[in-house]
Amino acid sequence: MNQSSCFVKARPCILNGQANGRYSEREIETMKTYRGNATAVGVLLIACTVSSVLSAAPLGSLLDGPDYLNKLAGNSNRVVLTALIEFVWAATGAGIAIGLYPVLRRHNRALALGSVAGRVAEGVVILAGTLSLLVLLTVSQGALAAGTAVPAFTREALLATRDWVHGFVGLLAFLTGASMYYYVLYSARLLPRWLSGWGLAAVALALGATLYSGFTQDFGFSTVNTVLNIPIGLQEMVMAVWLLVKGFNPVTLDADDQRSDQATLIKT
Repeated sequence: MNQSSCFVKARPCILNGQANGRYSEREIETMKTYRGNATAVGVLLIACTVSSVLSAAPLGSLLDGPDYLNKLAGNSNRVVLTALIEFVWAATGAGIAIGLYPVLRRHNRALALGSVAGRVAEGVVILAGTLSLLVLLTVSQGALAAGTAVPAFTREALLATRDWVHGFVGLLAFLTGASMYYYVLYSARLLPRWLSGWGLAAVALALGATLYSGFTQDFGFSTVNTVLNIPIGLQEMVMAVWLLVKGFNPVTLDADDQRSDQATLIKT
């Protein structure tokens, strides 16, 4: 038994709504590609979640209290480490939607592209908050070296920018992109519906937490934020393990591919 036949027996697919045990080389290669996408997305989900949580660790309480500028100036390594972790967070978040795109586009191209746009926008917003932190570090070091005080408006504006982009705007972009790919995963049955449906419900809860943060301007780990965001964190970890172990459910060729196949058969 050759490798292709082993793969077909291990991963049967569905063509035109009916089970079919005979596949072309193109179909087999397509399924293999999807398995690679599933593995990549699973790894990225874990990396994104871990980096988003760890991003708060190096800073600790440096931004708390009235003397936070002095604390920042004396802990530049911790600030730079935070920036590096946030870069990983932004890159892996965008990578999740990019990894899903080749699979999702066969079922809904608009939502697949929209999910990529949403999570790329999230990454850009995260890095905007990272940039504000690095600027705040430079300003605090310059003021300390010159023996002058940083204008209150400048330091508060930079700190407020970071709070709003990380605690509100970035989350709105994330939830927009996530809702799109969870909807396609659910409607196309690319994952078990309990898992993708969990994702949709968790997005709704996280949206409630985000709106709460916006209206109360409480961007920390409050009880409301923590409780409402736990479901999406757990769902992403379960989804990551599922993709790594089982991958996507078998998918059908989209209409464009079917027309292309039919045209090829007619020519031959």
